[in-house]
Amino acid sequence: MRPSGACCDPDTASASTAPGAEAARRIARLPRPLALGLSAWTSATIAAWGVAPFVAAGTWRAPALWAHHATVAAGLLVRARHVARRNPGLRARRRTIGGNTKRWDLAWVAAFWPLMAAIAVTAGLDHGAHGGATLPAPAWLAGLVLFAGAMAVSGRAQAVNPFFEGTARIQLDAGQRVVDAGPYRIVRHPGYLGLAGWALASPLLLLSVRALVPALGAAAWVLLRTALEDAMLRRELEGYAGYARRVRWRLVPGLW
Repeated sequence: MRPSGACCDPDTASASTAPGAEAARRIARLPRPLALGLSAWTSATIAAWGVAPFVAAGTWRAPALWAHHATVAAGLLVRARHVARRNPGLRARRRTIGGNTKRWDLAWVAAFWPLMAAIAVTAGLDHGAHGGATLPAPAWLAGLVLFAGAMAVSGRAQAVNPFFEGTARIQLDAGQRVVDAGPYRIVRHPGYLGLAGWALASPLLLLSVRALVPALGAAAWVLLRTALEDAMLRRELEGYAGYARRVRWRLVPGLW
């Protein structure tokens, strides 16, 4: 996944402040080498993601790996087309990193995609060690359902949220406001719900028991970002505290 953005697939849900020259002057520019370095790192990670699992398996004849890659590619393409029809300006916004992006979020992004790639690489090692899948075939169908649901939730969130950028920041230059349409009526961070669902679906699509370990790590990393961004929004974004009172759950209704 880059999926659908230059750095990540997050959920930036809110706030209002007036755009214009004064707001723009308040945005600290991101050093160009840092922005270019992060984009290059992410792109290299995603490229390696495609090949490294087969290297780890020691063969190109790994049907589960091919099926996983094909399913993910198809899901991302369908989601991208859905979002492009309903929120056509978002793709361009997600290709850049805002100048006032939080430094902790840059570190988060730099670590997240390698974590996701590690799921597939671990599956490759698992397949190589055991000569094939280590989960029964029906697990793939369960993974497909979970992955499709994750794409649907995150795609809908991107479609209704014009501020769904790839990094966490206060978008002073875009007149950001609270978004409470679509899935934002139910949870405050539906994009992160979709991202965690993608991580947890991956071991099932890969038919690998061992891949469950890095998948849980990636999902926990998403939970960390959800908590950090939610705290940022409460502190810094006008209107978010009231929204949080109306929509109680951050990620999973009834749990958190």
